[in-house]
Amino acid sequence: MATQSDALRELFVTGLINAHAVEKQALSTMTPQVERIENYPEVADRLRLHIEETNGQIARLDELLEGLGTSSSTLKDIGLSMTGGMAAITHSVAGDEIVKNSFANYAFEHFEIAAYKSLLVMAEDGGFTQATPLLKLSLREEQDMAQWIDDSLPLVTRRYAALYAEGGSSAAKV
Repeated sequence: MATQSDALRELFVTGLINAHAVEKQALSTMTPQVERIENYPEVADRLRLHIEETNGQIARLDELLEGLGTSSSTLKDIGLSMTGGMAAITHSVAGDEIVKNSFANYAFEHFEIAAYKSLLVMAEDGGFTQATPLLKLSLREEQDMAQWIDDSLPLVTRRYAALYAEGGSSAAKV
Protein backbone atom coordinates (compact mmCIF):
# COMPACT_ATOMS: atom_id res chain seq x y z
CA MET A 1 0.00 0.00 0.00
CA ALA A 2 1.38 3.40 -1.01
CA THR A 3 1.84 6.05 1.61
CA GLN A 4 0.45 9.57 1.27
CA SER A 5 3.99 10.75 0.49
CA ASP A 6 4.42 8.12 -2.24
CA ALA A 7 1.08 9.02 -3.75
CA LEU A 8 1.92 12.75 -3.81
CA ARG A 9 5.28 12.02 -5.43
CA GLU A 10 3.61 9.87 -8.08
CA LEU A 11 1.01 12.56 -8.79
CA PHE A 12 3.66 15.27 -8.92
CA VAL A 13 5.84 13.32 -11.34
CA THR A 14 2.83 12.57 -13.53
CA GLY A 15 1.91 16.26 -13.48
CA LEU A 16 5.45 17.25 -14.49
CA ILE A 17 5.46 14.71 -17.32
CA ASN A 18 2.08 15.98 -18.51
CA ALA A 19 3.24 19.61 -18.31
CA HIS A 20 6.31 18.68 -20.37
CA ALA A 21 4.07 17.18 -23.05
CA VAL A 22 1.79 20.23 -22.97
CA GLU A 23 4.80 22.53 -23.49
CA LYS A 24 5.86 20.39 -26.47
CA GLN A 25 2.32 20.78 -27.78
CA ALA A 26 2.59 24.54 -27.35
CA LEU A 27 5.76 24.59 -29.44
CA SER A 28 4.13 22.56 -32.19
CA THR A 29 1.24 25.02 -32.22
CA MET A 30 3.18 28.29 -32.05
CA THR A 31 6.03 27.48 -34.42
CA PRO A 32 3.89 27.12 -37.57
CA GLN A 33 1.84 30.15 -36.54
CA VAL A 34 4.85 32.43 -36.30
CA GLU A 35 6.17 31.21 -39.65
CA ARG A 36 2.94 32.29 -41.39
CA ILE A 37 2.42 35.72 -39.86
CA GLU A 38 2.94 38.67 -42.19
CA ASN A 39 0.51 41.43 -41.24
CA TYR A 40 0.86 41.22 -37.47
CA PRO A 41 4.57 41.75 -36.63
CA GLU A 42 3.92 42.38 -32.94
CA VAL A 43 2.14 39.01 -32.69
CA ALA A 44 5.03 37.27 -34.46
CA ASP A 45 7.56 38.96 -32.15
CA ARG A 46 5.62 37.99 -29.02
CA LEU A 47 5.20 34.42 -30.24
CA ARG A 48 8.96 34.18 -30.91
CA LEU A 49 9.63 35.37 -27.36
CA HIS A 50 7.15 32.88 -25.94
CA ILE A 51 8.70 30.07 -27.99
CA GLU A 52 12.00 30.89 -26.26
CA GLU A 53 10.21 30.94 -22.89
CA THR A 54 8.56 27.62 -23.68
CA ASN A 55 11.92 26.05 -24.47
CA GLY A 56 13.09 27.31 -21.08
CA GLN A 57 10.00 25.83 -19.43
CA ILE A 58 10.75 22.47 -21.03
CA ALA A 59 14.33 22.66 -19.76
CA ARG A 60 13.09 23.46 -16.24
CA LEU A 61 10.66 20.54 -16.34
CA ASP A 62 13.48 18.26 -17.54
CA GLU A 63 15.59 19.47 -14.61
CA LEU A 64 12.81 18.76 -12.12
CA LEU A 65 12.10 15.33 -13.57
CA GLU A 66 15.80 14.45 -13.54
CA GLY A 67 16.00 15.56 -9.90
CA LEU A 68 13.20 13.10 -9.14
CA GLY A 69 15.04 10.31 -10.94
CA THR A 70 12.83 10.16 -14.00
CA SER A 71 12.27 11.80 -17.38
CA SER A 72 9.55 12.99 -19.72
CA SER A 73 7.34 10.64 -21.70
CA THR A 74 8.35 10.52 -25.35
CA LEU A 75 4.97 9.01 -26.20
CA LYS A 76 3.04 11.83 -24.50
CA ASP A 77 5.38 14.45 -25.99
CA ILE A 78 4.85 13.11 -29.51
CA GLY A 79 1.12 12.63 -29.07
CA LEU A 80 0.46 16.14 -27.85
CA SER A 81 2.90 17.65 -30.35
CA MET A 82 0.91 16.02 -33.12
CA THR A 83 -2.35 17.49 -31.82
CA GLY A 84 -0.73 20.92 -31.61
CA GLY A 85 0.47 20.64 -35.19
CA MET A 86 -2.96 19.55 -36.33
CA ALA A 87 -4.57 22.55 -34.62
CA ALA A 88 -2.16 24.87 -36.41
CA ILE A 89 -2.95 23.23 -39.76
CA THR A 90 -6.69 23.42 -39.11
CA HIS A 91 -6.53 27.15 -38.40
CA SER A 92 -4.31 27.81 -41.42
CA VAL A 93 -7.15 27.02 -43.83
CA ALA A 94 -9.55 29.38 -42.07
CA GLY A 95 -9.99 32.83 -43.54
CA ASP A 96 -9.70 34.32 -40.07
CA GLU A 97 -6.64 32.31 -39.06
CA ILE A 98 -5.05 35.06 -36.97
CA VAL A 99 -8.22 35.58 -34.94
CA LYS A 100 -8.78 31.85 -34.40
CA ASN A 101 -5.14 31.44 -33.39
CA SER A 102 -5.55 34.26 -30.88
CA PHE A 103 -8.59 32.55 -29.35
CA ALA A 104 -6.86 29.18 -29.21
CA ASN A 105 -3.63 30.61 -27.80
CA TYR A 106 -5.54 32.51 -25.10
CA ALA A 107 -7.37 29.35 -24.05
CA PHE A 108 -4.19 27.28 -24.18
CA GLU A 109 -2.28 29.76 -22.00
CA HIS A 110 -5.00 29.47 -19.37
CA PHE A 111 -4.78 25.68 -19.53
CA GLU A 112 -1.04 25.95 -18.86
CA ILE A 113 -1.64 28.44 -16.04
CA ALA A 114 -3.99 25.97 -14.37
CA ALA A 115 -1.46 23.15 -14.81
CA TYR A 116 1.34 25.15 -13.17
CA LYS A 117 -0.91 26.26 -10.32
CA SER A 118 -1.82 22.64 -9.69
CA LEU A 119 1.83 21.59 -9.80
CA LEU A 120 2.67 24.30 -7.26
CA VAL A 121 0.05 22.92 -4.87
CA MET A 122 1.47 19.41 -5.25
CA ALA A 123 5.03 20.72 -4.78
CA GLU A 124 3.99 22.47 -1.58
CA ASP A 125 1.97 19.56 -0.20
CA GLY A 126 4.58 16.98 -1.18
CA GLY A 127 7.56 18.93 0.12
CA PHE A 128 9.16 19.38 -3.31
CA THR A 129 10.43 22.83 -2.41
CA GLN A 130 13.22 22.77 -5.02
CA ALA A 131 10.51 22.84 -7.70
CA THR A 132 8.67 25.91 -6.45
CA PRO A 133 10.88 28.68 -7.91
CA LEU A 134 11.08 26.96 -11.30
CA LEU A 135 7.34 26.35 -11.45
CA LYS A 136 6.59 29.92 -10.34
CA LEU A 137 8.81 31.26 -13.13
CA SER A 138 6.96 29.17 -15.73
CA LEU A 139 3.61 30.20 -14.27
CA ARG A 140 4.58 33.88 -14.46
CA GLU A 141 5.63 33.48 -18.12
CA GLU A 142 2.31 31.84 -18.98
CA GLN A 143 0.37 34.54 -17.13
CA ASP A 144 2.33 37.25 -18.94
CA MET A 145 1.62 35.64 -22.31
CA ALA A 146 -2.09 35.25 -21.52
CA GLN A 147 -2.24 38.90 -20.49
CA TRP A 148 -0.44 39.98 -23.67
CA ILE A 149 -2.92 38.03 -25.81
CA ASP A 150 -5.80 39.56 -23.86
CA ASP A 151 -4.40 43.06 -24.32
CA SER A 152 -3.61 42.58 -28.02
CA LEU A 153 -6.87 40.92 -29.07
CA PRO A 154 -8.61 44.23 -29.87
CA LEU A 155 -5.68 45.31 -32.08
CA VAL A 156 -5.57 41.96 -33.88
CA THR A 157 -9.32 41.94 -34.40
CA ARG A 158 -9.38 45.51 -35.71
CA ARG A 159 -6.44 44.94 -38.03
CA TYR A 160 -8.01 41.73 -39.33
CA ALA A 161 -11.30 43.55 -39.99
CA ALA A 162 -9.51 46.42 -41.78
CA LEU A 163 -7.48 44.03 -43.97
CA TYR A 164 -10.60 42.05 -44.71
CA ALA A 165 -12.43 45.21 -45.76
CA GLU A 166 -9.52 46.15 -48.04
CA GLY A 167 -9.17 42.86 -49.83
CA GLY A 168 -11.31 40.04 -48.54
CA SER A 169 -10.38 37.04 -46.43
CA SER A 170 -7.25 36.09 -48.39
CA ALA A 171 -5.69 39.51 -47.76
CA ALA A 172 -6.59 39.43 -44.08
CA LYS A 173 -5.45 35.88 -43.37
CA VAL A 174 -2.14 36.38 -41.62
